Amino acid sequence: MKLPLFALFTCFSAAAPGQTAAPVPEIPYESVPNFIKLPPDVYLGEVAGIAVDSKKHIFIFSRGGTTGPAYGAAAAQLLEFAPDGRFLREIGKNLYAWSYAHAVRTDKDDNIWAVDKGSDMIIKFNPEGRVAMVFGRKKEASDDNAVPWTHVTPPRPAVDGQFRQPTDVAWNARGDIFISDGYVNSRVAKYDKNGDWVKQWGDHGTQSGEFDTPHSIAADNNGNIYVADRGNRRIQVFDSDGVYERQITIDVPVPPDARAWMGAQPTARSGGAMQSGAPWAICITPGPTQYLYSADGYPGRIYKLSLDGKVLGMLGSTGRQPKQFGWIHELACPGENELYAAELLNWRAQKLILHPAAGR
Repeated sequence: MKLPLFALFTCFSAAAPGQTAAPVPEIPYESVPNFIKLPPDVYLGEVAGIAVDSKKHIFIFSRGGTTGPAYGAAAAQLLEFAPDGRFLREIGKNLYAWSYAHAVRTDKDDNIWAVDKGSDMIIKFNPEGRVAMVFGRKKEASDDNAVPWTHVTPPRPAVDGQFRQPTDVAWNARGDIFISDGYVNSRVAKYDKNGDWVKQWGDHGTQSGEFDTPHSIAADNNGNIYVADRGNRRIQVFDSDGVYERQITIDVPVPPDARAWMGAQPTARSGGAMQSGAPWAICITPGPTQYLYSADGYPGRIYKLSLDGKVLGMLGSTGRQPKQFGWIHELACPGENELYAAELLNWRAQKLILHPAAGR
């Protein structure tokens, strides 16, 4: 079969020295049209987070809700939808922690966890939508120094139990809690299932076990913790005690027609978040065979990997149309071939159905 130029360019991943490049197939997929049904007077802002519980209810954490000045809006709204996309309710309306939405996750007991980057807080809701546990504390509005955190050199030392722009949360089978923290701190914080502080690991840097914006976090069935070290363009893997195990990089060539959603076209020298393969969002499918999905901001693809880091397939590109993406900020993967993508720039969430057999 004759392949088009685009397919010839993108179907091989970079190989380690001395190894032959392995083919990376493009996975055929569809985007379910208009799967989220919003009430007439409700709108999504930047969709920062998306999660799916055991009942297939969908939770969207959007930078919508109340408005305010450009640099001080209370931009966080948590919405729940039925499996068919019907709107069910808003959770935590006018919650004290709401400031700037970043991520939402559901645990094995269908508790809902919201991570707010602006307030430096992580909130656990029970399935009924009531606050069950609180982590972190936002700056007091009455304080004259209640201003956003600044990045200083050298970085401020992290403080047990205090967060500085946290990003995500995950759990192992024991119920231990792992919080990636985040834009100012560069660490993973660990609590036990009761919410008691256990330890932290990581600091700002490029060495193994160091981070440059740990942006997303996930755990596999064996308790290994996967941290999307976005600024260092890698996923680092640790055991549940924070012992470094390995790193995963995604080295698939950028297609010649790739484009940026906005701004100058990234180059090979572009740093940080806009590097090809830099993990913005990761998720791990349920067992018995688990897969790791990772999304980058440019060229806007989702990658399917085995847990040992082999790229098995990819899909998508940057754009504004269905099946295209504008900065995927969080992924939910309740099944190997069922993904949910939260997009910042397109103000939407997409439900994706993958058809890998068709690609073969």
